[in-house]
Parts: sequence; structure tokens; C-alpha cells
Amino acid sequence: MITSVFSKSRPINYILITSLLVVCFMLYQFQSNFNTITPLEIGKKVVLLFLLIGSLFITNFITKKNGLSKDNSYTFLLFFVFFILFPKTLSNGGLILSNVFILLALRRLISMQSLITPKEKIFDASLWIFMAALFHFWSILFIVLVFVSIIFHVSRDYRNWIIPFIAFFAIIIITLLFSLMFDPGFIPNYINQIAIDFDLKYIENIFQNIALTIYIITALVAFVTMLLILTNKSLNLQSSYKKIIFAFIIGLVIFFISPNKDNSYLIFTFVPVSIMLTNYLETIDKYWIKESILGIIILASFITYILQLL
Repeated sequence: MITSVFSKSRPINYILITSLLVVCFMLYQFQSNFNTITPLEIGKKVVLLFLLIGSLFITNFITKKNGLSKDNSYTFLLFFVFFILFPKTLSNGGLILSNVFILLALRRLISMQSLITPKEKIFDASLWIFMAALFHFWSILFIVLVFVSIIFHVSRDYRNWIIPFIAFFAIIIITLLFSLMFDPGFIPNYINQIAIDFDLKYIENIFQNIALTIYIITALVAFVTMLLILTNKSLNLQSSYKKIIFAFIIGLVIFFISPNKDNSYLIFTFVPVSIMLTNYLETIDKYWIKESILGIIILASFITYILQLL
């Protein structure tokens, strides 16, 4: 049933998933008395919702535009499923906005395989990453992916190695001007928030622990199978899949070193895991195996989502 519905890229699939995201978002955000929520808070939540929906469609664009999956909606579906697996992600505005900027950077980096205007793509990707770092500092580690992309495609031109630093100084200047004009305390407060914390003792209840276990197993299967099938991919796409693998590793590092973490900090790994798992599903010929894998992940995600609401 699930496989037959999402095995093709149909408009109804996108409408269905987007509608489910809206419903799940509303249920999580408005658990308290609606009358006590101010119009400003409602406005912020609406913006968050649009950012989440935008994330879904940016992910779909990255996947389809660059040929990272076949003509199906698995990546779109899985990205949504991971959001509801960790419902706290739905309310963390800083992480959501930072992740949107990282997705925009990833879109530019993966498209570098065409070798069309690589300098512009390097600058754009670097700019997006440094903007993401303004909302969650450790997302700055994705700048490593920019240099990895340079190595893969345009390492011979020394000017390409300088471009990320130009983007860095551009963001520094813009941030300083913003701070001086509107919020003099922004930079000191931002610097004070920079820290490394490996503490993983943040689990508040057994349902969060179950959700994390489900995700770890899913991510591990996706990562290992991606490594195994990588050599079977066409040569012109292998560099793109390697970037996805690097993005997953960087996302994990960000999760482990971020202070005051919770499961929502895994958001930077959602897209890489979705793409890698989609490619694994595409290698499975037996319908019942594919159906079982998707069914178990989706059912487990919805059950843990509901239990975390209670």
C-alpha cells in the first residue's frame, strides 16, 4: 500500500505529506490553551510552519534536480517522518532556520557536478552556511563540505579556495553592522553561547529514548547500504552521493558537540539519511520487504509522536 502510493512522484503525494505535516505541527504547537497564545506567538509559529514546508520542497528539489533518486516520493516522505519522530524539532526555530540555510547550501554544492559557474556556487553555498551559523553556531562545520566539493570538482583553480573566506568576511561585516544598528548585545551574547558539550544525558522519558533508537537503526542501515552501493552508481553521480555521506557525518558531529542538545539537534542529518535510505529502498526488488521497512518506520514514528504528545 505505502510502496504503491509513494513509488511515483505524484502531486497528490506532496499534498498528502504537506497536509500531514500541517496537522502534526498544529497538534504539537497548540497543546496548551489556544486562548493564552498571543498573536505574535501565532505569527512566529506560522513562519516556522512555512519554513518546515519549504524544507520539504527544497529537499525534493535537491533530490530530483540532481538525479539522487528515481521517480518516487520516498525522500519527501522520510524527511517528514523524521520530523514527527522528534516532535521537539517542530518548535526549535533556530535549528529549523539554520537547517533551511544548510539545505540551500547543499543545493548549490551538489549542483557543482555540472561545472557551470562553480565560483558563484561556492560563494553562495559558503554564504548560506555562515548565515546558518548565526542561528546555530556549530552548523559552521558544513563549510568543510564546501572544501570537499572544491576538491572533487575545481581544486586546480586557487581562486576557488579563497571564495569561502570572502563569504565569511561578508557575513562578518553584515552581522557587525546589524549589531551596531539594532542590537549591540547580539555579538557578546552570540559568543557566550559558543561551547562544546558531549553530554548525552538529556533524555526526559522512555519515548524519546525509543525514538532515538529507531532513528539510530534507520540511519545506520541507510549509511552502511549507501557505502555498499556507492560504486554501482554512475561516475558522474558518485561525487554527489559522497557529499551526502559527508553531510551526514558532519550532521552527526554537530549533534554530538552541541550544548544543551536534545533529539531535535539531529535535524542536520534528516536529509542525508532520507536520501541514503531512499537509494537503499530502490535496490530492493521484493515488494513485501520494501513495504515492511517503510511500514515499520512510519508506524513507529507515528506511535512515538503520539506518545510524546501525551
